Amino acid sequence: MSQSTTTTREYYLFGQPQYKQINALLNTALAERSPLIAVHRGTGLGNIPENTGDAVETALVEGADMVEIDIVESADGDFFLFHDGMERLAFDRDVDLRALSTAEIRALRYRWVRADAGVSELADVLERFRGDVLFNVDRSWWYWDRLLPFADRFDLAEQLVFKSPVEEVWLEKLRRHPVKYPFIPMVRTRADIDAVLDDPDLNLVGVELLARSATDELARPELIGELHDAGLACLLDAINLSDGVPLFHGRDDHTSVLGDPADGWGWLIAHGADIIQTDWPGLLRRYREERTGIVPRVHRRR
Repeated sequence: MSQSTTTTREYYLFGQPQYKQINALLNTALAERSPLIAVHRGTGLGNIPENTGDAVETALVEGADMVEIDIVESADGDFFLFHDGMERLAFDRDVDLRALSTAEIRALRYRWVRADAGVSELADVLERFRGDVLFNVDRSWWYWDRLLPFADRFDLAEQLVFKSPVEEVWLEKLRRHPVKYPFIPMVRTRADIDAVLDDPDLNLVGVELLARSATDELARPELIGELHDAGLACLLDAINLSDGVPLFHGRDDHTSVLGDPADGWGWLIAHGADIIQTDWPGLLRRYREERTGIVPRVHRRR
């Protein structure tokens, strides 16, 4: 099935039929506003730190359709929003949140903000955005034995799209878990895609395609059409990582913000992206509206 027009998109459902109800929120958003704008760690600007409840709120105000969050677990088993390895930048301290107690994490304060901003607890964020906010849950797979049952308590399966590398240890945890959360794995090769395709015990709704160069096998122009025909949405990354490694051969935020957005975001849209991950949601929202006529949903402030 072609995915080149809004008309065909509105009839297309991603994922396997047995998981249609769980995937309804994601599929409705894709039908209405594709490509979706997924915001990397929320919008952390000014005095608002990334990966916090306020960063999620700010991303939604800027036009996000989905917000990516990272998870860490405290030494005594509570979950927080944070990207491990960023402690020195965030707190000006050489600590590892994973080795700290819940009380110690709650006492931390982000170093660059004037407000009394601490690390957000996952439970608080899930309660705050209960309803229709889609989350892309990244860097959590190490904790799935405990995190997945914890997430079950909130009855938010439609809102939580989990992500992981294609490694059997993580896939098996999802297979065994009774609640079939939507799953978008990070794939680097066609073999990665084949490893998860048509698995009845995985609620596979799409893939995050990672391609360093235009000659990469996952950058083939026809691949996204093939994946759509297989019932998979495609997430393409426009974000720029600090190590400089391109995530989708340079069609990124820097190209779009510092150069011509047609060479970055525009190229990704034309390539067939269903979800674009960005650090610049406000600018991408405006560009998407100018290019496609898609008007963002109105965010209800909480």
